[in-house]
Amino acid sequence: MAKKKENRVQVILECTEHKASGMPGMSRYITTKNKKNTPERLELRKYNPILKRYTIHKEIK
Repeated sequence: MAKKKENRVQVILECTEHKASGMPGMSRYITTKNKKNTPERLELRKYNPILKRYTIHKEIK
């Protein structure tokens, strides 16, 4: 049997506004993406509970 390469990978999304603000803590989300369909880094609007609003979260690593 040949090994099957997995297309879905787990990625971590981190808030860009929170990182720039210098406030303590961080807002991170874990999600999955299909690296065959979306080879570039993922960027989503997610809720940041510390800033209490929706912000842009970008994929790290």
